[in-house]
Amino acid sequence: MCRNIRPLFNFEPPATDEEVVAAALQYVRKISGTRKPSEKNLRAFDRAVANIAKATRELVDTLETTQTPRNRETELAKARERNAQRFG
Repeated sequence: MCRNIRPLFNFEPPATDEEVVAAALQYVRKISGTRKPSEKNLRAFDRAVANIAKATRELVDTLETTQTPRNRETELAKARERNAQRFG
């Protein structure tokens, strides 16, 4: 359920707004225990996603590091290699 919650900091190019919202949506789904809220809870669900996305964007934009930015393709290749070793 949390497959879209990925590290978003220190990548080149920087995380997109779509990636931030996807991570926020997965987080809200996880803590609420539902993929699709009822009509009664839809406004609260959407508001939570928007608030978490805003906080995430602010955090990612204000963090600082001395490390060089990571490359998305390189990190993806490393993850695939780890998964291949783990799951065969």
